[in-house]
Amino acid sequence: MASAPQRAPRGAGRKRGGAVSPRLEGLPGRGAPGGEPGEPDILLHHRMRLGIVSALAGTDALTFVALRELLDTTDGNLSVHARRLEDAGYIACAKSFAERRPRTEYRLAPEGRRALERYLAHMEALIAVARHSLRR
Repeated sequence: MASAPQRAPRGAGRKRGGAVSPRLEGLPGRGAPGGEPGEPDILLHHRMRLGIVSALAGTDALTFVALRELLDTTDGNLSVHARRLEDAGYIACAKSFAERRPRTEYRLAPEGRRALERYLAHMEALIAVARHSLRR
């Protein structure tokens, strides 16, 4: 019996629609590794990861439980997205025990704060372009 062909990862080989619009050129944003200017940071562009980084930006640290409740998500979903941010160096994770119970605490790393600032600047620039276009 022949096995099914292997599928490429989502988004792999996807063609882009040509050059970046002149109005969007030079917008801040990290995009994919080696990505083009004018693209948002793909790691932060996901709703859950943006929520995690945004929540941590407003405080020194949050526990896993506090983040889970704040973002109204499941343990597994939060764990997967937090790990991706941790692997990228955007957040730091500290594990300890409090009254014999495991306690996981997250903090926003300096690189994560810079990435959030770039992402917000990128989105603000996109909004400004859209507002300008609507005024025509």
